Amino acid sequence: MGDQNRPLQPGETAPAFALATANFDGTVSFADLSGRPFLIGFFRGLHCPFCRRQVEQLAGIQPSLRASGVETVAVINTPVERARLYFRHRPTPVTLLCDPDCHTHRAYGVPHAEFLPDGSSKQPEWPYSATMAQFQAARINPTGELPEVLQPMEANTILNAKDRFELDEADMAIFSNHATQLVGHFLVNENGTIAWSQIEALDGPNSLCIFPTAAEIIAAAGSLER
Repeated sequence: MGDQNRPLQPGETAPAFALATANFDGTVSFADLSGRPFLIGFFRGLHCPFCRRQVEQLAGIQPSLRASGVETVAVINTPVERARLYFRHRPTPVTLLCDPDCHTHRAYGVPHAEFLPDGSSKQPEWPYSATMAQFQAARINPTGELPEVLQPMEANTILNAKDRFELDEADMAIFSNHATQLVGHFLVNENGTIAWSQIEALDGPNSLCIFPTAAEIIAAAGSLER
């Protein structure tokens, strides 16, 4: 966990970025968004059904945010070619950026958990490190779609089957390299400063895949006007 930074906090300067877009050819940079507030969410790849659902939620509230002068951006941990193929059939008004290496996730301090080796003398320090037993014991049902609370990987399998989403080679590679990446939401004001943030599961793995609600995001955006 030594290479990880803490999540950025309100009042801190948002880091610059330039990432390929999934909605259209080209890139979008921090400079392109500067001078107006924006919400930016950092997600796992398309293999995560909960992340796909959150992007859909952001699409649903995008008109309300835009009416408040707030742009909506989602960074997904998926290669651009794969993301463009997926969203060609599922268009969204949200600006979708691709970061298959999670460089911007790291820049904003969104944690990724690392599993301690079996028998390690180190104590787990969630959300940066965990034992496999700690993760296996987690039970979630954040959207209420599951028949009961389930282990996160089992929950993913069930929802991907429900969505008829089949992981391709690119998805499998991202899952292998970034399966324990967490999700973070940040509201950046017109001056490029973090105004609000929420990080997934800071209190433990049983809170995995619980993301801010539409009402929470709209309220945070509304606070910029006051």
